Formats: sequence, structure tokens, C-alpha cells
Amino acid sequence: MFKKRNFVIIAVVLLVLTSCARTRPEPLTQPKQPDKPAIPTKISTGNNAEPILRVYDKDKGIVDEMKFEDYIAAVVAGEMKNDWPLQALAAQAIIARSFVLNFIVEKGGSRYGNADVSTDIEEAQAWNPSAVNDRIKEAVRSTRGQVIVYDGHFANTWFHAHSGGMTATAKEGLNYKEKEPPYIQVVRSQESDKAPANSKAWEATFSENEVLRALHSLNVNINDFDTAKVVARGPSGRATAIKFDNAVVSAPELRLVLGSTKMRSTLLTSLVYKNGQLIIKGKGYGHGVGMSQWGAYKMAEDGQTASEIVKYYYKGIDIVKMWD
Repeated sequence: MFKKRNFVIIAVVLLVLTSCARTRPEPLTQPKQPDKPAIPTKISTGNNAEPILRVYDKDKGIVDEMKFEDYIAAVVAGEMKNDWPLQALAAQAIIARSFVLNFIVEKGGSRYGNADVSTDIEEAQAWNPSAVNDRIKEAVRSTRGQVIVYDGHFANTWFHAHSGGMTATAKEGLNYKEKEPPYIQVVRSQESDKAPANSKAWEATFSENEVLRALHSLNVNINDFDTAKVVARGPSGRATAIKFDNAVVSAPELRLVLGSTKMRSTLLTSLVYKNGQLIIKGKGYGHGVGMSQWGAYKMAEDGQTASEIVKYYYKGIDIVKMWD
């Protein structure tokens, strides 16, 4: 009888302990923090502190020293109109910061003297300090220090004006020679109806001589041609290769030498050569890689935040705060 009573007591104790173990809360695990790259030494002012930039002003021909965020405000004002939706401007600010840091890491600085970056749009980004208003300042202030990072490195934050409905990979849009960045993917982009008509769809005509000069600059030494056609397209449908008789050229490179404000994209809907003229029709404006600005405009109007806009166009990235 005594042994039976002991057995019952032990069973009850075990049952209580088991029940307690089941109800004991699981230990909380903190989400892994993204790796934060180091601020380039040449512009650093200390840990968690805003860097100082040496900026070559192309118009003035001098190098100015300025706070990083002041430079970013003038870039945002150069890249977008200062009356655009606040969250679109804020997304552009995050992109602009990321561009500069990646530029300095990859190139070491500007080609102009001892500057870190310049106001030359062919080297870096647009620049318009005279257009900085309270809206621009708020977009920059609200994202202060925020940059786009992938796998512990500053991301390549390409952007363009209008996607034509679909963004591009880096290889098809830019003829990018290096490994395709995994965060740059083809995404559908709903563009704002407020975009200019010639960004949505466009048509350009080039004489045979204009085309031949462009081909010669690409080391395609032909003196005439009878046919022209798109012979390869990328994942978004953009032309990647165009053939003139037997000579094949990169469509993104041809666009640049023909004039990127005339051949506004490589998302071509028609390419015809007749009567000594090359007639090209297409959609969108720009190379199509990364964020579409008119797409960001639409998303901001629809209530999306800067972070949501950025993460839609750059997949799997982290937005980290580099300084307070």
C-alpha cells in the first residue's frame, strides 16, 4: 500500500512538471541585425557621425567641403521636382546616399582633383541646390543616414525616370559586365498618369549618317547598311542587341551614342529602316534598372512609404542607418 501511494505521488509530480514545461514560454530571439558597412575612411568623421564630403562643383570649377546631408538635399532637388510626393523624395534621398557611398568605395573618389564626388551628372548625380525647399529638406531629414545595403555592402542604386511598365535587369538595361546583382530584378511598375507623354511612349528618327557615326564610335566600321532589326531581348522585353546587316551592336550602348534623350529607352515596340532613315518607337524613359521615379511617384500617392518603395524596386535589401 505504501509503495502504491509513493508511485501515485511520483506520477502526479511528473505530470505537474511536464505541464509546467509545456507552458514555459520559449526564449525570445532577437532578429539578426543586418551587417553595416564601414563608412569610407576618407570621408569619415567618426563612428555614427555624419561624414564630410569634398564636392567638385563643375559650374564653379572649385572643390567645396560640405556636410553629407547638405549634398544629398541638392542631389534630390536635381533628380526630382521639389513638389513631388514626400515619400517619393524620401526614397530618392535613400538612393542618393547609397549611390555616393558605393561610388567612393568602388572608385575611391571623383576624377576631378582630390574631390570625393562631383556635380557632373556624367560622373555622379544631378545637382540643383537652388531648388532645395522645405519639402526636400523634410525628405532628407526624415531619412537621415539611411542607405541601402545588401549582404553587408552598399548597393548599386540605379534608377531611371519611367519604366514603361516593367523594370530591367542590370545586364539588359545597362549592358552591365559584372555579375548580375541579385537585388536588381524585373518587376512590374505602375507608373503615374502624370508622367509626360513622351516618357510613356516615344518615337525617334535618325538619318543613315547619324546611325553610321554612332556605329563607328562603337568600333563598328561599316559604310552603309540596308537592314536593321532587333535580334535579342532581355527578361523585361528590352532590346539587348540590334543588327545592322551583319553587324550586331549592344542596344544599351547604341542608345547612349545616338542620344539617350532621343532614343529614350531600349523597351522598343518598333524598329524600321527605310528610305535612309531609322525610325524607332518605344516605351519608358531611361535604362529601366532599379527604381522608376514615376513609379515611386505613383506608389507615394497611393500611400506607400519611402522604405516600401525602395524595397519594392530593390529585392532582399536592408535599409540601415549609418549615422544619427
